[in-house]
Amino acid sequence: MRSLVRFREIKPEIRILGIDDCPFNPHERGMVTLLGVVFRGGRWLDGAMRTEVEIDGRDSTDKIVEMVRSSTHYKQLRVIMTDSITVAGFNIIDLQKLHRETRLPVIAITKERPNEEEVKAALRNLPDWEDRWRIIENAGEISEIRVRRTKLYAHIVGASFEDAEEIVRVSSTRANFPEPLRVAHLLAQGLGENPTNMNKSNNFISV
Repeated sequence: MRSLVRFREIKPEIRILGIDDCPFNPHERGMVTLLGVVFRGGRWLDGAMRTEVEIDGRDSTDKIVEMVRSSTHYKQLRVIMTDSITVAGFNIIDLQKLHRETRLPVIAITKERPNEEEVKAALRNLPDWEDRWRIIENAGEISEIRVRRTKLYAHIVGASFEDAEEIVRVSSTRANFPEPLRVAHLLAQGLGENPTNMNKSNNFISV
């Protein structure tokens, strides 16, 4: 487990990668596109990247690491944000491994506090549910972050609560939610509706 990344100052233009998954049919097997958008704080969109993961698979962490480290934006990134700790159903992101292999803090955010008993009950439908649950446990306690009058909930790995809270607040410019994740969600929804528009031979999208 890596030590915390120390921020001397949280700048308004801190480079943040926000990641969300495209829409998919949870009752089918197959692959789902993950879209990452690079933001300077909550102000400007600098670029985007993509990868694909298996529905209910175990490949999300490795795929995200590969996507991030192969990106031309990697050296400028300071934080990774994900929309919850799971993508493509129950393909669970190992936040500790993602932090360790990218050397970047990771903040997995949800708008509502996850119900642990409901999550565990759903995981029991998978043969390796105990391993998946262990990954969630290793992500640590869920922290509550306030953005204006709104409560958000986050697993924080690789940064102090105070730094993570400030990063979330700095990047929540147009809504009570970090702009990198809000835009990643909007773009992922659009790409999911028309996947033929995506260039499947390249994981980087220029903007």
